[in-house]
Amino acid sequence: MKIVLYVVWALFVAGAIYSVIHAARKTRRHEQLTAGWPRVQATVTGSRAGWSGGTGNMTRNRRFWPTYRFTDPHGTLFVGESEVSSAEKPLPGSPINIAYNPANPNESFQPSSETRAALGCLIPFFAVFAAALFWFIGVFPL
Repeated sequence: MKIVLYVVWALFVAGAIYSVIHAARKTRRHEQLTAGWPRVQATVTGSRAGWSGGTGNMTRNRRFWPTYRFTDPHGTLFVGESEVSSAEKPLPGSPINIAYNPANPNESFQPSSETRAALGCLIPFFAVFAAALFWFIGVFPL
């Protein structure tokens, strides 16, 4: 029976490793893509309301994704929506920093360090959790 628990543990560890590597690569690719893009201050025009995932036993939380507008150096007005959500509704007219693609200013993003911070916290958490599960399987009486 313990072999089944160790197999389930190994599948969990493999899934966690794959998820962390995939998220880290996606974050790095996004940072490299936007590294050379100009940064400008945009003006918040409103927000789109939604809900956080609420997976497992977690409660769903109300989240807001700001919509914004900015002008390029030629004075052309562009609009966008941030991928970075916040718990508080952003105030229209407030400034946010964004990066935009000079070849296609319709492609713009709000840079955020939250993804790196979350990954930095998740990696040690999964490592400790996996070690605790491995220990628990070893001492679990079967």
